[in-house]
Amino acid sequence: MEPLAGCLTPEVAAKVADLRADNAVQERIDYLAERSNDGTLSDEEREEYAGYLHAIDVIAILQAKARAILRKA
Repeated sequence: MEPLAGCLTPEVAAKVADLRADNAVQERIDYLAERSNDGTLSDEEREEYAGYLHAIDVIAILQAKARAILRKA
């Protein structure tokens, strides 16, 4: 992630730091999370949920790097 984070201008870093899922995506993640907690995910839903979790992890790392850039700016 470091090479990508090194390319962020303060303006872009601010946009990355403020990224949020839109309502439809967040509702789907919440639905899958609830089914996961209940142990009722289908194999397809489990794979979809794992993809969301992976994306969330990557975005969180980028946001942390973006916030660090903003603190330095």
